[in-house]
Amino acid sequence: MNQSVVVTGIGVVSSIGLDAQLCFKSLLVKQSGIAPIRYLETVHKNEFILGEVKLSNKEMESYLGISFANNNKYSRTTLLAIIAAREAYEMAVNANGQKNRVGIVSSTTVGGMDITERCFLNETDDYSFLLTHPCGDSTKQVADYLSVNTYYTTLNTACSSGTNALIHGARLIKHGLLDRVIVGGVDALTMFTLNGFNSLMILDKEPCKPFDLNRNGLNLAEGAGYLVLERKSEVSSFLCHLAGYENANDAYHQTASSPSGDGAFMSMMGALNMAKLNPDDVDYINVHGTGTINNDLSEGTAMIRLFGKDKVPVFSSTKSYTGHTLAASAGIEAVFSVMAITEDVVYPNLNFNKPIEELGLIPNCEVLRGKRIKNVMSNSFGFGGNNSTVIFSK
Repeated sequence: MNQSVVVTGIGVVSSIGLDAQLCFKSLLVKQSGIAPIRYLETVHKNEFILGEVKLSNKEMESYLGISFANNNKYSRTTLLAIIAAREAYEMAVNANGQKNRVGIVSSTTVGGMDITERCFLNETDDYSFLLTHPCGDSTKQVADYLSVNTYYTTLNTACSSGTNALIHGARLIKHGLLDRVIVGGVDALTMFTLNGFNSLMILDKEPCKPFDLNRNGLNLAEGAGYLVLERKSEVSSFLCHLAGYENANDAYHQTASSPSGDGAFMSMMGALNMAKLNPDDVDYINVHGTGTINNDLSEGTAMIRLFGKDKVPVFSSTKSYTGHTLAASAGIEAVFSVMAITEDVVYPNLNFNKPIEELGLIPNCEVLRGKRIKNVMSNSFGFGGNNSTVIFSK
């Protein structure tokens, strides 16, 4: 039996759009979603800019066409996840019909913290937040909404979570345990997240500048990105192949990337080996590219080690559009990578002016079309040295 895994559906919600096509249009016109804080209640409201999804919780409920009598039953994380997962799942069903054994592997770092914070600040006697607080609640709610009852689980490996969810889902397909699996990640903005990253002193008060000499940190954001995976032998229509993937851990530091890029190098090399590709087969890299001093230098060093200083493929960071969505980032950027293949396009890296002196690497800064994009690499690197890379192929 052909065990090749293919992508049959994509869905995304982020600060630049409420679905895949709206996000794609924003990418093509260089429209960033990073803006002054509108929805998050925080003492830092006038200090930082964020990549917020441009809907309140009530507006998201209306967008989904559902009404929740209990405001504490569904967290903002859950609402974002349902929007993106529904889009991906409906695309797969429309293309290839219903399947019996369907699962979901989702990831999140913040879970239902938004409800927990609200209950804490209001000093409420309502302890229903204990049900929505765990990271697994949003996954269960998505599974219930989509009537997915064969298998569901939740992962949390910080900012590499979405890719690791994809890896887990691909293995379930390859081993014949599921016929279709929804994979990706989601995170909502919370005071907890903003305060935590502020304590690390890696937030930029201006739009982030990935791979720029004068980069000064990341812009936190929220969103969700999901893909649907199936066996190639069992579908009549698909978007692209899931060619390779790898998870590697250099265990260098709790929050910092290895200066020599060890973990990033291992994950990229492993994904290439699995895909049976040479470095020069990669047409575009959607880099992790957070805009922090440490991350961009480490990732760039790893790319030079792998590809050679003058042979690094065209690359850019779409976090300059969406902000850093943490556990959702890998899922969102996987969706963008799939669209890069289906639409033969390379996205620009916004806000770039001067290359990092130690690297000399210049990201792509314009919309590139007209070249056949056959293989796209997407990097997602998390705290604790957990690094993951995925390769999609036409």
